[in-house]
Amino acid sequence: MRKEDVADVMAIQSACPEIAQWTPRDYARAADGDMAGWCAEESGAVCGFLVARRVANELEVLNFAVQPEKRRRGFGRALLQEALAWGKKLAADRAFLEVRVSNLAAIRFYERHGFEVTGRRPRYYSAPIEDALVLAAALAAPPSVG
Repeated sequence: MRKEDVADVMAIQSACPEIAQWTPRDYARAADGDMAGWCAEESGAVCGFLVARRVANELEVLNFAVQPEKRRRGFGRALLQEALAWGKKLAADRAFLEVRVSNLAAIRFYERHGFEVTGRRPRYYSAPIEDALVLAAALAAPPSVG
């Protein structure tokens, strides 16, 4: 993610009320390297983004969206795979994220990529107020027994 991507990211966010609603300054922090950020592009135009950070031995996906009309075309998968590969490179053991309980399409997407529900955060989201599911996926291979 680059500073010049922030306006496009804000436009995608506006089209996706189900995700966390950040300020341009929040995304500028990702562009400045305070967090990791990736953008997916098609024909030179940003059509999706993912922001994450590494905390101790975990990767946390902070915000993630693809333009609604560009979904189911591989952009989300590519962004998530890039973030997970980055986490593995930094020796993160697992990845986790929160998702609105009503966002069934996102929950199914994450489950297809190895995430499992590990918890629930009541009233985590506002506008509208809604619980979050906490999902996690192992990044490191479990030690072999034998």
